[in-house]
Parts: sequence; C-alpha cells; structure tokens
Amino acid sequence: MSFPTGFVPVLPLKNTVLYPGVSQALRVGREKSLKALQHAFQNNNWILTFTQIDPSRNVEKESDLYSVGTLVRIESVRGNPESGYHIVVKGVNRVKRFSWKHTQNFYEAEFEKLEDFRNLDQVVEKTLLKSLKDLSVETLKLFVAQSQPVIEAVEGAEDLQELGYFVSAHADFPLNEKQGLLENSYLKERSMQILSLLQSLKENLSVQADIRQKLNTKFGQSQRQQILREQLKTIKEELGENGEGKAQEQYLKKIEELNLPTEALELAQAQVKRLEELTPSSPEYHVVKNHLDFMLGLPWNKSSGSEEINLDEAQKILDEDHNGLEKIKKRILQHLAVYRLTEGKKGSILLFLGPPGVGKTSLGQSIARALGRKYVRASLGGIRDDAEIRGHRRTYIGALPGRILSSLKKAGEKDPVFVLDEIDKMTRGFGGDPASSMLEVLDPEQNTAFMDHYLDVPFDLSQVFFIGTANSLDGIPGPLLDRMEVIELGSYTSKEKLEIAKKHLLEKQMKEHGLKSGQIEINDEVLTFVINRYTREAGVRELQRKIAEICRWASSSIVKGEVTPIQVKVSQLEEILGQEKFSFEKMRAHSMPGVVAGLAWTPVGGDLLYIESALMPGKGQLTLTGQLGDVMKESASIALSLLKSRMAFFNPGFDFSKFDFHVHAPAGATPKDGPSAGVTLLTSLASLLTARSVPIDRAMTGEITLAGAVLPVGGIKEKLMAAHRGGIRKVLIPKFNEKDLKNLPDEVRNDLEVHGVEHIDEVLKWALDLEFPRQDPLVLSPPYQPHMPVDH
Repeated sequence: MSFPTGFVPVLPLKNTVLYPGVSQALRVGREKSLKALQHAFQNNNWILTFTQIDPSRNVEKESDLYSVGTLVRIESVRGNPESGYHIVVKGVNRVKRFSWKHTQNFYEAEFEKLEDFRNLDQVVEKTLLKSLKDLSVETLKLFVAQSQPVIEAVEGAEDLQELGYFVSAHADFPLNEKQGLLENSYLKERSMQILSLLQSLKENLSVQADIRQKLNTKFGQSQRQQILREQLKTIKEELGENGEGKAQEQYLKKIEELNLPTEALELAQAQVKRLEELTPSSPEYHVVKNHLDFMLGLPWNKSSGSEEINLDEAQKILDEDHNGLEKIKKRILQHLAVYRLTEGKKGSILLFLGPPGVGKTSLGQSIARALGRKYVRASLGGIRDDAEIRGHRRTYIGALPGRILSSLKKAGEKDPVFVLDEIDKMTRGFGGDPASSMLEVLDPEQNTAFMDHYLDVPFDLSQVFFIGTANSLDGIPGPLLDRMEVIELGSYTSKEKLEIAKKHLLEKQMKEHGLKSGQIEINDEVLTFVINRYTREAGVRELQRKIAEICRWASSSIVKGEVTPIQVKVSQLEEILGQEKFSFEKMRAHSMPGVVAGLAWTPVGGDLLYIESALMPGKGQLTLTGQLGDVMKESASIALSLLKSRMAFFNPGFDFSKFDFHVHAPAGATPKDGPSAGVTLLTSLASLLTARSVPIDRAMTGEITLAGAVLPVGGIKEKLMAAHRGGIRKVLIPKFNEKDLKNLPDEVRNDLEVHGVEHIDEVLKWALDLEFPRQDPLVLSPPYQPHMPVDH
C-alpha cells in the first residue's frame, strides 16, 4: 500500500483514540474538521487523526494535540457540509508528526511512520495471546448488553498485535491510558499493559454485576423502575454508610417539633416514609415532597401570642384609622370585649355590609392592629370553583391547596384576622359552588376540623377572626348569611367626608405626590365643593382621586416655578378638575299643585325625587313616565284607587272617566323602583285634584296599601340626609321608622322637623290640610255612585 507524502489534513478527536486495523464511526461537525475532511476527499481519502489533550477546549495550536496519532483511510461518508458528516474510517498505521501548519481554515501535518518492535519469542507471544483472549472473553461476559458477536471476534483473532489494538479500541479504558497504548511501540510491554487495564475493568464490572444481582434478588422484575435508587443504597451498604438522607432527617425533626394532631402526625410520617422509597426523578416524588412542605409549613400550634386586649387602645386605633362610623366601632369593641373575656377560644365571624369605599376592608386591618394579630386578605370576587376554597385532591396533576389554608400558611399564625373580601360575588360554576364550601369555613361548629382536599387531614380554623365584606346581601346564599353577624356600614355624610379628606386623604396624597406641608393650601370650602359637585358616592374613593388630581396640578405648578404655598380656590376647580359632574336635587323655589318632593335611596346615598302630575281630558287612563319599575307603577295605581274612593268627600262632581292622569318622575334617564314613593304619588295626585300646593320645604317617604296604611321603608338615614342637603326642613316618614332617627348625625337631626304617620289621612292632613273621615276604601260612600250605562 502506498502511503501519502507531504502535508496531510488533520482531524482532531475528542474522547477517543483510533488504532491501526480498527474501523470506527465518527461524526464530524466542527468547521475546521469539515474543511479538513473536504480536502481529504480530494486526496485519496487519507487523513491524520490526533487526540486532543483537553477535550473541553478547542484546538488552537499544535500543542493542544498529542504528537502520536494514526493515519486512517475514509471508507464511507454520509451527510453534507451544512449538517455535518457521519464517516467510517479505518486505522492504517501509527504515526508521529514532525511538521505542522494551518492553511485554508484547517490543520495539516507531515508525519513519520512508527513501527512495532516484536521483542518477544514465539512461546511468549502465544501465551500472551491466549491470556488476552481469555481475559477479554471473561470481561465481555460481565456486560449486561449482548456481547456475543464481540466475543466471537476476539476468539477468532490469531495475531497479538491486531488483538491488542482491537481490545484497546473497544474497552472502556481512561483516555490517557488509551493514548499511552498507542504511543507504546513494544509489543510485549503494550500487551502486558492491556492485560493490567483489562483486569481492573473486569473487577469493576464484577462489583457492578454483584450489585445488580442483589437488586434482582431483593426486588424482582416488578420494581425495575427503582433500580438507580437501590443501586445507590446497595453501594452505601457495601461501604458501611447506610443511613437516612439529610432531607428525611430534617422532615422527621420538624414533625417532632410541631407536635401535630394524631391524624396529621400519622399522615406526615407516612409521607416521609414514602419519600424515602421514591427516586428524585419520579414524578410522585415531587408530589409527596410538595405536600410535606405545605403540611409542615402550616401554623398548627403557632399563635400570635397576644393574650390581653386593651379596649382603650383598640378604640384609639379605630378612631385614628376611621372617621365617623361610631355605631360600627361600638359593635366592634363589643366583639373585642367578648373576645377578651372568652380568652379567644373561638374566633368571631362578622360580615361588613355596605357600598364601595366606606372602609369595610380597612376596618379589618384596624381590628388586626387592635388585636395585635396578623392580617390576611383573600379576594373571593369571581370565584366559581369550590377547589379555590377546599383545594384540589393530590391525585390531580398540578394540584394546589385552597385559599384558606394557603393564606394561613403565609400568615404563619393560626389566629389571624382573615378578611374574606367581596364574599357576595362568588358564583356557581362547572367546578362546583364555592359558597357551599364556605359553609364549613364559617360555621363555628364545623371549622374546628376544616378539611382541605389537598391537605387531606382536618385543620382547626376556630381561632381565626373571620370578617366578610359585601356590597349587597343578594349574592349571599341564606345558609351562608345565617353563619355571619351582619354589621351594616352606611354611606358617609358630607361632613364626615370633609373630615376624612382633611385628616387622612389630603395628607396621604400630598405624600404620594411629593408635596410637603405648607406647599399647598386647600380650605374647607374647596373640599366641600369637590365633595358635592365632583363626586357622588357612598365612600371616598372618587374623592381621593379628585384630591390626587389637585395635588398633581399643584406639583406641576411648583415644578414650573410658582411661589408656594399654592392656594387652591373654588374658581380654579373647573380648570383643575373640569366641569362639574354632579348637582344634587335642591328644594324648588316655587310650589304648584301636582308637584311634591319625595325621598329616594341610591347605592351612593339619598336624593330628592320630585313627583309631577298633570290632568287632561281623556278616558280615565293613567300614564307613568320616568323609567319607573313595576313596584312603583303599582304604587301609583294604588294611590289613584285610594283617591277615587275618597273623591266624593272633597269633589263630589268629578268624573274620573273623562280625564287622563300623567305622572312623571324626573330625571327620565334614571331607572327608579320601590314602594317608598307611595305617599308622594298619593299626595301629588291629591294636590292636583284639589288644586292645593304642598309647601316647598316639605318632603316625604313611605309605602301605602289599598287599605290606606302607611308602611315602613328602608334607607331613612340616607333619605333624611338628602333632604337636609337639599334645603328641606320638614319631613314625613312612616311612624315605624321613627326608631331610625337615632342613626342620624346630630347636625341633620337637629335641623329637621320629622313627622311620623300611620295612615294616608294623616299624610293628606299634613301635606294639604285635607280632612275627611277615615273609611274602608272598598266601601262606596253614599254621595258617590258608580257610573251605570243607560239604555236609550
């Protein structure tokens, strides 16, 4: 065979050594290697292979490669330059390079052939050959994989040199040992070195085979998936280092420290034992570990440690955080007093009911401060799956605990103040009814053993101080509402809003906008104007936003160089906040028949509601406008029926069949409903029929019946505050509602003259000074006869 001369392309090798007479498959992908390979294709497929000294580094210079390598011939090629080549090469001769150059993006080298020295006689050679064959076959039989073809190749070898190269190429020797065998030119010494390396490999494989045998005997074929874990365990047994893992020891130590209830203790210990049997690569391992971490992270016995409740301090905290709400504060302090006497053995369950922005959630924070406990909040708005409350069962992929226990884990205490925000906005979905799951949470008789599906053992919630917040009772199921004590928070008066703005909102917004004390001045007149003309709400959120706008305007003015303090005036508000958005209904300047002031309740407070009536020729029809609801329409029909039954007393000749009535309630774009406008509708029609006007400083509210009774209505506080704000000074209400007057602010109660009535006769006497004997409206009076058709 003719060998190439001169410079030959070089192919650097990683983690392998090629030997003469041995074929081997290689993958070529590095840029310089691809260039060298393409050059070799043009030169009869000859190429030099040298092994890298450090496989982790790229070849940059000649010293990165061993000096002794192999001249090889490329036998087959697959692939292309873009994706790389898969080639099969066969070693031809050992070589040593003596010249090196880097051209055209690949390496080339000149070489000299290295010949083997057969420094042994024929007897020694045969002995070494037999020893190498026997040891190779014994070693191959220890491999788990099928090795019969390789055994047959070894047994068929007749040349010591060829067998030595074959064994060196296929045995799992260290890379430096393989390179040493290639560099050794003496056949006897190289053969002895191969035998020594092969004997070490055989012993190593024998130990591994023993480990596998022990595992197969101990577990059998059904538990092969745990082979890696058990191999490690068997190795520890061989080394005398058998012991529990550090993680398991930490879990057991924590379980002992927590003093868990019996059921939880048994589950925790079972989970630790299960964790020991699983491998970290097993999916179930992480499920068990996450469950253990959650279980041991819960505050089973850790409480706030706050033993004494100082009611005076609690009163001070509530006054600092909230202006007004005296009735609410009183009830909260009563609960705290009971809590103190019972030593907190059971938590309270309250429901703060009221419109947005009146301080329901922040009251929970104040209670937490007063009790010296952690504050936890969970928003329940929009929840439609009961798993959000109870958690998912661990059999599901991605299972998580419910919000109740997750929040307690974050709090780190078993007795926090827990605010369940927007509890009225939970909805039923395909995943179940979360409101039903809340029954167990909020029932003092059941929550001592609350069962979260993820935790899977009972947890005691009895010491948690639960506070629910809601805007309306409509969205709360009856059984759930029955488990909570409702504390109703009404809307703030304008005076209360003014005090809140001065004591809390203004200071907060100045701080957030970088304004210091003395840089801006906002007087009471400006704040009152903003409250009445730019906001219409029960709470103070919109007021806070408007104050923030004023502060931004002031900050901008200061940055532009205006002199401080900047005084905000009412005349500047249109420039700062835009045009006025709201105007409350005021007492009208003139009275006229058919126009009467009523009182209405809205979610953002009360308002004046004028009822206007008109009479025209017609056929006795009643027209109602102003987006009135069904209940209000029925009240108008009742009012007209009551007047028809009494008309004979003050206008005997009036024929209802010849006139139409039109009743209107401005503003027409605002929907209105409810029975509380009954007395107003009655008075408006009576005023129209008698041509008498109701004094302009009077307003009224109340439901009427067909028997003439005046029934109680709701929202008295808000309605009377609206009357006071609109300039009304005399108000008529149902007699039963007089008990609600104690809830009025002093400035409103002292300025109003409130008259309570039980019957419509009292209403007409008070409003129109009409008097007639009380009667059953279903019995016709003698002067009045029904219209009978006459036969002509």
